[in-house]
Amino acid sequence: MDKITLTSDDGDDIELYILEHTVLRGSDYYLAAASMDGDSDAYVLKDVSGKEDDEAVLIMVTDETELKVLGDIFSNLMEDTDIE
Repeated sequence: MDKITLTSDDGDDIELYILEHTVLRGSDYYLAAASMDGDSDAYVLKDVSGKEDDEAVLIMVTDETELKVLGDIFSNLMEDTDIE
């Protein structure tokens, strides 16, 4: 399982495991969590990188409609995992 390090707006490093990936309307989305054992919060991240970016630029998805659609997609992709 891939592990990524994000840097928050405050400059803090946050390590997350990528649990799943999907593409929706031409954008890459990732389901990520701080732990692989299922005992941590999951986050939906959207890749908003531009061609000029050296590293991926990921933002947390906060739009409720977008989260609902992506939650359904990730639930289907990870049938063995309970996503709430």
